[in-house]
Amino acid sequence: MAKAPARSNDAPKKAAATPAPAPNREMPRDPVPYDASPEELEKFYRDMMLIRRFEEKAGQLYGLGLIGGFCHLYIGQEAVAVGLQSALDADKDSVITGYRDHGHMLAYGIDPNVIMAELTGRAAGISRGKGGSMHMFSVEHKFYGGHGIVGAQVALGNGLAFAHKYRGDGGVAMAYFGDGAANQGQVYESFNMAELWKLPIIFVIENNQYAMGTSVNRASAEDQLYRRGESFRIPGLQIDGMDVLAVRGAAETALEWVRAGKGPILLELKTYRYRGHSMSDPAKYRSREEVQAVRDQSDPIEHLKRLMVEAGITEDKIKGIDKEIRQIVNESADFAENAPEPELHELYTDVLVEQY
Repeated sequence: MAKAPARSNDAPKKAAATPAPAPNREMPRDPVPYDASPEELEKFYRDMMLIRRFEEKAGQLYGLGLIGGFCHLYIGQEAVAVGLQSALDADKDSVITGYRDHGHMLAYGIDPNVIMAELTGRAAGISRGKGGSMHMFSVEHKFYGGHGIVGAQVALGNGLAFAHKYRGDGGVAMAYFGDGAANQGQVYESFNMAELWKLPIIFVIENNQYAMGTSVNRASAEDQLYRRGESFRIPGLQIDGMDVLAVRGAAETALEWVRAGKGPILLELKTYRYRGHSMSDPAKYRSREEVQAVRDQSDPIEHLKRLMVEAGITEDKIKGIDKEIRQIVNESADFAENAPEPELHELYTDVLVEQY
């Protein structure tokens, strides 16, 4: 009977366990709420009210059948876009986001007339009526979408950041995505590349708690989303996204970090959307009482209004701003309704860009 072969004494020995290395990089400073002047408070309020009233009007036009396709409203999240983008340099910094994009465009100072015209599919729209709600775009304003594929904008944001670094123009890319998109694989490929190449990019997670309709606590094993960059050595900060001054303060910290050449940073903005995921979503996965409680206790515009009163801004001044914003929004709806639709031959334009 054959004998079993003897075991070799040269078999590799099990390696001893080694402790995890200590973090080998500095961390950004802790953000502090932005110290806004009364004039800046008024500007924040004006911009946030414009988003709120514009989105309410868009919801009305959708109900009337003037807006087709999908329509994702930004109501409740106004402090995020306004707080962050007020800190950017519009001449050199770039912004990219997902399909809930109207608020980001308005926060970047883009004409509400051309945004509303795009929503209604008119030739005067910022994407000539071809993009609709989800696919707005403006190279002139360094706003690169508006993207319907969940998480796609994060990888594209890396491309924008690479272009800034390659050209040496001092610009920073800001890439927004939601708590649902935070679970997409391409997001982590982007994190890895951004840190390896020290790209000048701020990753912004707008955590509005429900993604498409599932609570972040049920969809994410790690629901503290600001930690998602840790394995790539990307620092993260968690911010109250219902407080525009806290958001602006975080933007200052993030820009200081990125502009110093230290690579990407991740911001998680804890916010809340009042409407459904889109206009076709009845939002039965949460109670009316929950939504009303957020409105009563944490509404970003009401919070800002209290700060304005404390800063000596009168109720009459605030009411005057409200009246002005309603007029702007009504005029944008009138402009859109009266603008012509694209000509039939426009089907064949803007399809291909040839580079020579």
